[in-house]
Amino acid sequence: MQVAWKQMRVVMALLLTTGLSGAYAQTTASAPARVNLQQCIDIAQQNNILIRQGRLTVANSDLQVRQSRLNQLPTAVFQGNQSINGGRSINPQSNEFVQQTINSSSFQLNTSVTLYNGGVLRSTVKQNEIALQAGQQELNATQNNVSLTVAQNYLNVLTGTEQLAVTQRQADVTRAQLERMQRLVAAGSAPESNVFDLQATLASNEVDIVTAQNTLDLAKVALLQAMNVPINQNFEVEPINVPDPGLDPYTASVQQLYDVASTNLPEVKGADLRVKSATLGVQVAKGGLYPTLSLNGNLSTIYSSAASVASPNGQSTQTTIGFIVDPVTGANIPVNASTPGYDRTGISYGSQLSNNFSQSASLFLRVPIFQGNLSRNRITTAKIQQQNAELTALNTRLTLRQQIETAYTQMKAGANKYRATQVQVLSLERAFQMAESRLNAGAINATDYSIAKTNLDRARASLVQAKYDYVFRTKILDYYQNKSLSFN
Repeated sequence: MQVAWKQMRVVMALLLTTGLSGAYAQTTASAPARVNLQQCIDIAQQNNILIRQGRLTVANSDLQVRQSRLNQLPTAVFQGNQSINGGRSINPQSNEFVQQTINSSSFQLNTSVTLYNGGVLRSTVKQNEIALQAGQQELNATQNNVSLTVAQNYLNVLTGTEQLAVTQRQADVTRAQLERMQRLVAAGSAPESNVFDLQATLASNEVDIVTAQNTLDLAKVALLQAMNVPINQNFEVEPINVPDPGLDPYTASVQQLYDVASTNLPEVKGADLRVKSATLGVQVAKGGLYPTLSLNGNLSTIYSSAASVASPNGQSTQTTIGFIVDPVTGANIPVNASTPGYDRTGISYGSQLSNNFSQSASLFLRVPIFQGNLSRNRITTAKIQQQNAELTALNTRLTLRQQIETAYTQMKAGANKYRATQVQVLSLERAFQMAESRLNAGAINATDYSIAKTNLDRARASLVQAKYDYVFRTKILDYYQNKSLSFN
């Protein structure tokens, strides 16, 4: 089982080269009656919750990028106000107190654009763009991990299928030999104990079949769970045609594999992008130390129902404004003033909006002097985040190198095991042929024959396992080299 789990990692390379074709429209897709590896991956990619959450994260990052770009554009705000006041009110046009009901309106259009703020806006745009790219790479890594899990379970199903076939072939061979031995015993050419021994061997083979079937059923359940579909489905998986491997030495060294993988794997790309994003975060924080200069503009106008215009009506009013003393008589002579008469006429709505229209422009400068050390603390926090991102990227590369070293060593071990198992199978085949001939000649008993047969069956199963193990380990190394992979 450990070998099977190790073999799974290379299958991920297959899905990276073939792509995800996604042929299921439902939120939770089901498995068809017969599936191949790519179909299983497609179903898992659609159903997996972590991938769906990752896509939402990328969508949110994309929204932040667009918003940070829009933040560089001028802002404009329109305000309108309509009010009615009764009793003693202020005429908004003349600022005089009047005793009447007044309807008034006011309109303003304000606009502002940042001319300089220490490069915060530009750095924020770049930071969000790089964060979006990092999120996309991290989503790719999540998809690869999900696909790897599916591939691991898929190979477990293939291994279980092969083991079941091996046990069935063992039982068929034992059954055929038992029938032949029964005929020999009936003819008096062999002892009856040989029949009993072969019957015991056949019973053991039947137990092996049940065990292999149970293992296969559990492997299918694990595959369905990896695809996030109900387990109450009957399905078969298509085998992967793996040719007999050559045993020529692998051409690339560990360092060559690492050099290529460190520039191609999404985990590494995502970690490097997070470092760049954190570096820009420091620049954004430093922008808080610089002044901010903005240009503001304003357009406004008002209307009041109390506003009016006076026009002469040709009439006048005499008003005594004082007295003078007649020097002769000493009498008080009134002094009158003539006040011309006026008729007041309301001003139309449109005329007031036009007459009261005003406009202004201003420059606003904000210079930070002391803010409780807030800006410098933000810079320190941003630098810590940068250092943490650098350590994460370093650890990602360290883990990658260790994985490549392990995979390379396992590939060499797999080649040695495959070569040794080939020799073992050839030797056991000759030994089994000899045992079968001697059994037919009555030179050995059925127990010795069963031992030879069991040894050969196990060696053949080990050879199949070793072949898959070695081929898949070479595919892992091909994946690290970003090669186009195939099993033809």
